[in-house]
Amino acid sequence: MRARHNRLVQHARWECNLDWEKLKTFHTVAIEGSFTHAGRALGLSQSAVSRQISALEEGLRAPLFHRHVRGLVLTEQGEVLFRAARKVAAELAMAEGVLGEATTKPGGPLKVTTTVGFGTTWLAPRVGSFIAQFPDIRLQLVVVDDRELDLAMREADVAIRMRAPTQPGLIKRPLMTVRNHIYGARQYLSRHGTPRALEDLATHRLIIYGEDMPGPSTEVNWLITVGTRKGTQRHATLEVNSVFGMLLAAESALGLAGLPDYMVGESRGLLRVLPEIAGPEFRGYFVYPEGRRNSARITAFRDFLIAEIAASPELSS
Repeated sequence: MRARHNRLVQHARWECNLDWEKLKTFHTVAIEGSFTHAGRALGLSQSAVSRQISALEEGLRAPLFHRHVRGLVLTEQGEVLFRAARKVAAELAMAEGVLGEATTKPGGPLKVTTTVGFGTTWLAPRVGSFIAQFPDIRLQLVVVDDRELDLAMREADVAIRMRAPTQPGLIKRPLMTVRNHIYGARQYLSRHGTPRALEDLATHRLIIYGEDMPGPSTEVNWLITVGTRKGTQRHATLEVNSVFGMLLAAESALGLAGLPDYMVGESRGLLRVLPEIAGPEFRGYFVYPEGRRNSARITAFRDFLIAEIAASPELSS
């Protein structure tokens, strides 16, 4: 087994030196799971991708994928090559980032990823001042809820994450503390009354997070358990599998929701209910690869965020 592994790695190194493009195509196919999707990502036809993979398999004298009706699955040899390709791609991306920072004036592309809730309600309305201050930086904001983009593979340059990253090779800077409270729309409160004590929540419509709990806190549905006896909870009227969706539902007067304060800071028509009752707090982090620690673009964006957070009463550093 080890001898076969070593032979494949040696062949991979030879093939990588000969034609990095084939290895890059293989890496993309392994991630996308099909020639068609990889072709779209690379700007190539499906047949061109298939030819490159076939040529790579021939050069390595090993099958790299099992072909199935539902897509492609890496063979044992393919898994070995994928780990090697991933490492090479990460090192090249790191070198590209370092070389791209040769100028002291921040400029060039900067891809930032964060959650849908934070990205749409707090960050997006504020990035205009950053763009005005650094016109040579081409900012791209990617908001995701279902997965975290891989910074080591340059899926993004910077991440604002609502939990500490566990992936090695990343710098994480504590950025802010996120607090949660109960909110309801004026229209809802005028129709159903304003709760004066936790016991009153039992008679109200409650909006909670639905299936597939998000990452920051397992207590995201604290609204149905706060102040109750252990093992008991209140009934929820509506479940939404997005914190941003919970915000929209609360704004539409569908019920009360436990929401991060930063989301409501710019919201119209939402009032804090039972203000003395606070939900769980969690930390947000500014995350980027170690190889980009001297990036002028990342430094500029980090300093911008720190200043904006300091000026935001709903957040604290």
